[in-house]
Parts: sequence; C-alpha cells; structure tokens
Amino acid sequence: MLAFYFQGFALGAALILPLGPQNAFVMNQGVRRQYHLMTAALCTLSDVVLICAGVFGGSALLNQSPLLLSLVTWGGVVFLLWYGWGALRTAFSGDVALASAETLKQGRWRIIATMMAVTWLNPHVYLDTFVVLGSLGGQLPTEARRWFALGTVSASFIWFFGLALLAAWLSPALRTAKAQRMINLIVGLIMWGIAFNLAHQGLT
Repeated sequence: MLAFYFQGFALGAALILPLGPQNAFVMNQGVRRQYHLMTAALCTLSDVVLICAGVFGGSALLNQSPLLLSLVTWGGVVFLLWYGWGALRTAFSGDVALASAETLKQGRWRIIATMMAVTWLNPHVYLDTFVVLGSLGGQLPTEARRWFALGTVSASFIWFFGLALLAAWLSPALRTAKAQRMINLIVGLIMWGIAFNLAHQGLT
C-alpha cells in the first residue's frame, strides 16, 4: 500500500507547489511572523477536508453539474482579480514599508477570514482536489484510496508548514521595502494570470 501513499504524495506535491493564493498568503504571514503556524494549520485542515471529499466521492458532484462548475470558476475569477489588484496596488504604492506595517495590525479573526477566502473561493482548489485527485483516487479500491488520500494530505502538511517556517526564517531579508514590492508584484501578476486563464476556460 505504500506505493499508493507515495503516488498520492507525489501528485499532491505537484499540485500544491505552484504559487497560488494559498501559498502566497501563507508565505506573507510567515514573512510577517504573524499567526503563520495557525495559517499553515488551517490551510492543511482545509486541504484534508477537500481531499477527502474529492477522493471519497465528491468529484462526481462537480463533474456532473456544469452550473456548479461554472459558479466556482467565475466566482474564482472575481476573487483572484480582487486579490491580485490588492497585491499590485501594494507593490506600486508610494510607501510599501508603511503598507506592510499597517497590514501587521490585522487581527486573528481577519487573518482566518482571509485564509478561508483564499482557500474556499479559489476554484483551482476544487479542480485539483475534486477533478484531478478525485478522478484518480476514486478509481482505487477502498484501502488503496485511504493510503492515496493520506499521501496527498501529507504533502499538504509538509508544504504549508515548511513554507511558513522558511518564510519566517527568511523574514529579515524579505521584509525590506524592495523585497515586499517584488513579492507583491509577482503575486499580483500570478493571480491575474490565473484569473485570465480561468476566464478563458470558462468562455471556451
């Protein structure tokens, strides 16, 4: 059964490594050293719920409902455009350091709400967990499916906590105004790129 575990781990890692809203948010919280471990834990927990739902039957719901898939896609486009705009606005603001300092004043519940938004309003999460993982894992026997899901969950756990801890460790170098401007610029452009790609898929 270890073969199914490593198969799930490898696929989960391949899906989670590209920079997206979740990774960008976890990285930013790590750089700020503000509730970064809590953020990583909540992202991992969300992935556990979504992966289990996808692998153990939820993928059929999304695949059989074009309307639901369309709502997820276009809702995600709007959210990613908004998220990208915020990052780009910060990147081109006159005083990035001041903007970052103001962001540090965010409370725990606001951070939790933002984390829930970047996770549950991101259509790529559903496409990855329900369509990709659900389609592959759902074809496996029951016992193999459990090991496959465990491998995928392990990849999420290692990645999110590793990213949060690495960003916190590199915080002194990444909290400069120049680094913050570059990070926000990259994040904003990637978010908009994902949004336009989703919009193109939705139209075609």
